[in-house]
Parts: sequence; structure tokens; C-alpha cells
Amino acid sequence: MMLVDSHAHLDMPLFDADRAEVMARAQEAGVELLLEIAGSDIGRGSLPVGLALAEEYPWVYAAVGVHPHEASLYDEALEGELVAACGREKVIAWGEIGLDYHYDHSPREVQRRVFRRQLQLARAQRLPVIIHTREAEDETIEILGEEWAGAGGREVGGILHCFTGTRRLAEAGVGMGFYVSFSGVLTFKNAEELRAVARALPLDRLLVETDSPYLAPIPFRGQRNEPARVRETAAVLAGLRGLSLEEVARATTGNFRRLFGLAAD
Repeated sequence: MMLVDSHAHLDMPLFDADRAEVMARAQEAGVELLLEIAGSDIGRGSLPVGLALAEEYPWVYAAVGVHPHEASLYDEALEGELVAACGREKVIAWGEIGLDYHYDHSPREVQRRVFRRQLQLARAQRLPVIIHTREAEDETIEILGEEWAGAGGREVGGILHCFTGTRRLAEAGVGMGFYVSFSGVLTFKNAEELRAVARALPLDRLLVETDSPYLAPIPFRGQRNEPARVRETAAVLAGLRGLSLEEVARATTGNFRRLFGLAAD
């Protein structure tokens, strides 16, 4: 098995007591690559914890950026810290960034401004972007079209993470050079429309993730999620595509390696 968890927040305090065991279980389950989102709670110091994880584990890489929830915290000093982190070898992506109009933890105009600025910086660094969008599809497509695909970012690419949107958004993203990543939500009973999207998209544009510690798949729903459980999401995706788990694992891990320019071992 050669699974990838394309999005996890293992820097969070929920993993402080047993992080090493979580990492061991991931490898036992066949996870050979993991992208740690080091900006999980950047206002409370998540960045150095996430970066340290990527340094400690050869199979873990990191993304840096400011989540839309924390867009109000974005300033020149934080931007400088993020740009400096991009000089680390294990930092391969900028994110997660985007728009979240469900919670509105930061004002929408601030979210939009910070989203555009981070896309510009990621483009300058030639780093793929990890996109979060919730209840903001139209503006997400508009901003990505202007600041990413229409400005030279299409070739760099990125990920529409924890995808729960419409087929229109998914196809727009693929058209702009993005991969679409499915989380444990794909396994939920009420996610038939999402499963239809997963059936329709090209296999060479699909990824799987856990978004740990969130969104544990069936049969673990309601529990703390962890990278080993990406296997459950991959298995559901395999069933939707009429493929074996091994075929989907190989395809999604190959997609991740291609996006980030990571050679196979």
C-alpha cells in the first residue's frame, strides 16, 4: 500500500499526548507521504510545531500560510515569517488559504484581501497553494482566476482541500490546474452529491486526505481523526471508481508526487 494524506493538522494540541504513536499507526496503515498544515492555529504558535514535524519525519512535508479564520491576524511581521519559512527544504506548499463565509471569524473583506496577497506570494515563491473554501464558491473561483490561473499560477497548481463543493467548483478548479482532495466526508451517508463529483472527475486529478483531527470517516465518525484513517476514504473512492484500493492508493499518491515534484523512492 502507498497512501498519501494530503492534508493534516498534526501540530494541534489534541496530538500532544500520543503524536509519535499516531505517526507510527499512519505508517503501519501504508501512509508513505503526509502534508502537515503548519498554520493550523498560527495565532497560538502552531507554525514552529508543524515545521518541526516535517523536519523530524522524512515522509512528512509542510505547508505554511494563514487560514481565512485568522486573516485578521495577517500583518507584515507574520508575512515575513511565512516567507522566511519558505526557504526550508521541507516546505512545499502555501496554505491553507481561502475564504470561509460560514463562520466569518474574520471580516469578509479582510479574508479577500489576505487571500489575494497570499496567492501573490505563493506565485512568487512558485509554491502550490492549498485552498479552503466554504460557502464562497463564486468569489473563490473569481479570485483564483484573477490571482492564480490568470497570472501564471496554473502551471504551479494546487489543491482544493477537503472538497465538499459543487461539480462546477471542482471542474473550474481542475481547469485552473488544481487537484481535488476528498476527506472523510466522502464516506458520510448524506454525501451522495459529493460522491457523484468524485465519480465524475479525472482520476489523475484526485487526492485523499484526513484533515486530522477533523472529519473522521465512517466507521470512526465523531472520534479524533488521524492519518491512518485516510485508508477508509481511499477505499470508498475506489468503490466509486470501480477500482481496487491499491489502484486508488497508487494513483492518488502519484498525483501528489507529480504536483509537488517528489520523486518516487
